[in-house]
Amino acid sequence: MQPRGPRLGMVAGEASGDVLAAELLCGLRQRWPALAAAGVAGPAMQAQGCTAWWPSERLAVRGYVEVLRHYAEIVGIRRALRARWLHDRPDLFIGVDAPDFNLPLAADLRAAGVPTVQFVAPAIWAWRPERAALIRRACDHVLCVFPFEPALLAEHGIAATFVGHPLAAVIPRQPDRAAARAALGLPADTPVVALLPGSRRAEIAHLLLRFLAAAQHMRREQPRLAFVLPAVPHLHDAIAAQVAATPAATAVRVLRGQSHRALAACDVALVASGTATLETALFQRPMVIAYHMHPLSWWLTRRKMRQPWVGLPNILAGDFVVPELLQEAATPAALARETLAWLDEGDSARARRAALQARFAALHQTLQRDTVALAVRAIEPLLQRGPAVV
Repeated sequence: MQPRGPRLGMVAGEASGDVLAAELLCGLRQRWPALAAAGVAGPAMQAQGCTAWWPSERLAVRGYVEVLRHYAEIVGIRRALRARWLHDRPDLFIGVDAPDFNLPLAADLRAAGVPTVQFVAPAIWAWRPERAALIRRACDHVLCVFPFEPALLAEHGIAATFVGHPLAAVIPRQPDRAAARAALGLPADTPVVALLPGSRRAEIAHLLLRFLAAAQHMRREQPRLAFVLPAVPHLHDAIAAQVAATPAATAVRVLRGQSHRALAACDVALVASGTATLETALFQRPMVIAYHMHPLSWWLTRRKMRQPWVGLPNILAGDFVVPELLQEAATPAALARETLAWLDEGDSARARRAALQARFAALHQTLQRDTVALAVRAIEPLLQRGPAVV
């Protein structure tokens, strides 16, 4: 009879978390081939053998008002997971990003003797520093994707390890623009703009039409421009239908996934604030960061912010290295103007692009580590310990 492998409870709350969790799960299964995992999972995790009791997209909500609309469903999922895992305790719980969902769940499981890990530290250095107390109560260990985070968490008595950012290992140091364009059927000499309006339904609702209107503004200025819009697979058809109903339909090509290929192929990206901004930076592409949400959500979010930036490239640089157009500032005309500025062929614009590329290349080097190996090494003592008898 084969020995039983470790049993993991896992929760990833959106497309980017699903990818991170899948990479980690692959490494853990190499170390423990009989490992089993179940919980809230997206397609990438499921491809690695994780059983999805709920799909990740059910938790892909951002903004206070938007969360309230789905509050009953989200809380119901968390209660069901808590009851199931307290009745049949896993050897380890791993929450991937989604801290508002994962930390309260992890705190309850840890109190019951289940070891807990949070992969991606909540950004207490950017906003909501009061969460440090909950992290300390909820997590046996935090896997950090940015190098300054372990020391910051240590100040609050939280054990943490910098494991690098998995995207830095996946994205090549020298993206092949020509190969990406060939794969997408794009001409080599056509200026290409990538439109990334987010992976959540609320983001699409607030940003897609703004981005499409901005594309129309840009086409009037530069008729040769081509646009690619990589859509997360479960929203592809809805996004394609919205694009088809606008004047931008003839200029914008909607892709099913393929965000990395779109970023490799493009000259500049118009991108929603979030993980996609870091992906764009690792592809060394100029960008304009945009965001828009319900006015009440925006007002509450602004009150919690500790820094003047919202985009990860700017936060990590400590400066506005790329433009941010948020809320009322995110008009189609302004989005178009700032995006076209990156395509200017003047000497100052060329120097600006070169400086940004050098900065992003240095960031890539900083973040690139053997993430999975470091994460497995940090997790192994907790898996060896297993659930405590309480």
